Amino acid sequence: MPLLNKLRTAVPGGPGGNTASSSLSRVRTALTVFFALDGFLFAGWVVRIPAIKQQTGASASDLGLALLGVSAGAVVTMTLTGRLCRRYGSPAVTVVSAVLLSLSMALPPLTHSALALGLVLLVFGAAYGGINVAMNSAAVDLVAALRRPVMPGFHAAFSLGGMLGAGLGGLVAGGLSPTVHLMALTAVGLGVTALAGPALLAHRTRAPGTPSGAAPAPARLTGRTRRLVLLFGVIALCTAYGEGAMADWSALHLEQDLHAHPGVAAAGYSLFALAMTAGRLSGTLLLERLGQTRTLVLGGATAAAGMLLGALAPTVWAALAGFAVAGLGLANIFPVAVGRAGALAGPAGVAAASTLGYGGMLLGPPAIGFLADWFSLPAALTTVALLSGGAAVIAYAARHASAPGAEVTRHEPVPEPVAGGTEQARAAVGQG
Repeated sequence: MPLLNKLRTAVPGGPGGNTASSSLSRVRTALTVFFALDGFLFAGWVVRIPAIKQQTGASASDLGLALLGVSAGAVVTMTLTGRLCRRYGSPAVTVVSAVLLSLSMALPPLTHSALALGLVLLVFGAAYGGINVAMNSAAVDLVAALRRPVMPGFHAAFSLGGMLGAGLGGLVAGGLSPTVHLMALTAVGLGVTALAGPALLAHRTRAPGTPSGAAPAPARLTGRTRRLVLLFGVIALCTAYGEGAMADWSALHLEQDLHAHPGVAAAGYSLFALAMTAGRLSGTLLLERLGQTRTLVLGGATAAAGMLLGALAPTVWAALAGFAVAGLGLANIFPVAVGRAGALAGPAGVAAASTLGYGGMLLGPPAIGFLADWFSLPAALTTVALLSGGAAVIAYAARHASAPGAEVTRHEPVPEPVAGGTEQARAAVGQG
């Protein structure tokens, strides 16, 4: 019997209730591990880029072109992964993508030219794009099964994995060659996949709201659903634009415009990332208290206020405070937007929203650079505030969007209740 059907028949104390709860808990843990692994591996690669640049003898412009391979591979794969998830299941695609991502970590140290590096980064980017769409698709199905808004927790695991990967990478950079380091990451990735993969593969969840025995919804999005998915994709783009801009320009703004010490300037993005992680760790509670629409609107407004302070503040410490507030505001917008797109259109919705979001992360840094040349860096950074405010407005405009199987929140009940009522459904699967 499909997993979601089991949940519809499970009642507190009834046969199968404890089994369903335990099974979903294992799947949730395994999926959390994959999100953390994704962040860990990507950060491990990023910290070795300077060493790879030196190894290949690439100029700054050559390296920039080679790094476009990651973006190109990811965007192309994201557009295809939704179809693969519908055909083979999101868990299976997640596991296969994790294996490919782990193996591709070992390829950059084997290259000795910018052209070769760009080609292997196409493979790396393809695996990275595939696992992100597949993981989020699996998370959307699990959220519908759990009937709790736990999506931010998965993205918090990604952030924590990234922080761990960057920290460990920085520690070993002086003692290990890129070849040894990235080969070790390959081994770690394959080992973690072997341990967590079976639990994730044990259950093939269906797209939310698909009745038992019914054919999956078509991958092509049409009509109102397509428009709503695009709206949530634009919300994700606005968030990712801010993340990309902060990663590349926050330190320069603090050092160049506010004359901060280089160490303090470098802490600007770290503070932003820590605040974002903390916001995601508390995201489930926030969603249960406020609901999805209020969370998106409040997050966008908070991020806009924080970025205005961070960009225009006359002192370093006020700017740092603004960056932290912006991190808290942006924390849950991307996971909620992708989750809503997935609830509306399954893996195809996740793929569309993720592709737009990733495009925003690519758009942010160069857009800030051009605007900084035309006006000033503080003025350019205010565009992050404008887009965050725009995300809040779009979220409010799309407040009536819903789909069967969307996660339960205090203010946004699922249209198709589980037998026994919402509270009994939560009890049947366990609220942690």
